[in-house]
Amino acid sequence: MDQITIESEPITSVNLMERAGRKIAEYILQIIPDPKIHFHVFCGPGNNGGDGLVVARLLEQQHRPVTVYFSHAAKMSEDARTNLERLPRRRYLRLVDLDTTFPMPSDGIVIDALFGSGLSRPLQSPWSDLVQKINQSGLSVFSVDIPSGMFSDDLTKNTCVRADYTLTLQTPKLAYYQKENATLVGKLAVLDIGLSRSALNDLAVENFLITREDISAVIPDRATFDHKGTFGHALLICGGYGKVGAAILAARACLRVGVGKLTVHIPKLAYQVMQLGIPEAMTEIDDHDFWFTAAKDLTPYQTVGVGCGLGTKLSTAQGLRELLLGDHPPLVLDADALNILAQNKSWLNHLKPNTILTPHPGEYERLFGASPNSFERLAKQRQISVDYQIFIVYKQAFTCITTPQGQAYFNTTGNPGMATAGSGDVLTGMITGMLAQGLTALEASTTAVYLHGLAGDLAAEKEGQYALIATDIIDMIGTAICRTKGQIK
Repeated sequence: MDQITIESEPITSVNLMERAGRKIAEYILQIIPDPKIHFHVFCGPGNNGGDGLVVARLLEQQHRPVTVYFSHAAKMSEDARTNLERLPRRRYLRLVDLDTTFPMPSDGIVIDALFGSGLSRPLQSPWSDLVQKINQSGLSVFSVDIPSGMFSDDLTKNTCVRADYTLTLQTPKLAYYQKENATLVGKLAVLDIGLSRSALNDLAVENFLITREDISAVIPDRATFDHKGTFGHALLICGGYGKVGAAILAARACLRVGVGKLTVHIPKLAYQVMQLGIPEAMTEIDDHDFWFTAAKDLTPYQTVGVGCGLGTKLSTAQGLRELLLGDHPPLVLDADALNILAQNKSWLNHLKPNTILTPHPGEYERLFGASPNSFERLAKQRQISVDYQIFIVYKQAFTCITTPQGQAYFNTTGNPGMATAGSGDVLTGMITGMLAQGLTALEASTTAVYLHGLAGDLAAEKEGQYALIATDIIDMIGTAICRTKGQIK
């Protein structure tokens, strides 16, 4: 992409490096406005180091005190050498040779520009020793493009910079959304450095971020003469003895995303609670007092969500099997529906193409087994989606949706306050409601996950992360939709 940009603009590689360095410097100056703060810029021999040298020069031009650390002995890239020669020799800027003995700074800000995303092997001494000193310094660290030592698309097992901010260029890296790297990336900023848009669009990729623009485009609009039949009829099969609340949460969320009509299949014990708690929902009563045992006529429904608070009784499992084997509209399977599948793994072969599964990590492991790390788990999840032609919504920070085509979609809305009972039931209701309105399985999954996270963020702004409960998420779904559609700020 760099090369295509250089040829198509046209622009020289050193000027493209200048553009990247300027974006980084502007961001850092916004975060660190105090003119007295000292910047310590550690530069490697490659183009990542060249970016750091540009940043150092631009910070110095703003009269910020800067010390540049680089190796005289290392063979530098041509553009990095050019930017080393461009450094002014003035009072605000000092040069330190990494090949000499020098004291680590005890105050100020570290800018890590040692190694970029092209790193292909673990750092060795003396670079690994330097990274350890940076980590032990106690200073805040801004990493240029990627924390030095981190692999962009594989597990990082060796020494790596622990960044407080990662200022990545043009596009984020897969590594930023994996659990093992949570303490290494810090706050992530993606800086657009103007690489060729056509080259970006033409790239054959399998990993995507879910963005507001994507979601805004697929949320159904409301026309003057639309009616409840326009926006679909959903069925939720949820709620067993002691867990009727899960059905209520899923139903409220389903209605909040705009489904035209909703019916909730519940055991007899839940009838009065459901009718009083959610008057907008219709009910369908199971023959059993306490548990789900069998689905009834499914022809009125555009989609069916199954599992929230369902229980795993033998009669319930038999009812789920009959549902899977029969004719049915698109399914969303969550919670106890997944736990029943985990107890009867051969039933996965009964899933129709484009069925949506929404496991949290524990449910996923019961279904598909544990993986040594997040990268291997993602590869396995991707392959399972392909093998069974299903969508898997793996619920975590940066929830990951894999598709029957082997693509992965990562979500960046949401916060740790959403790690609370009932949050998953809310998501199931939202996906079911979106699917009933005519969205594809991919559109329904990505839209619901994005809005679910955004509603959680809005709820956290109001209640704080510690006090957040699932009902708070539901209360913010409408605001999340309006904000995504650009109807409110």
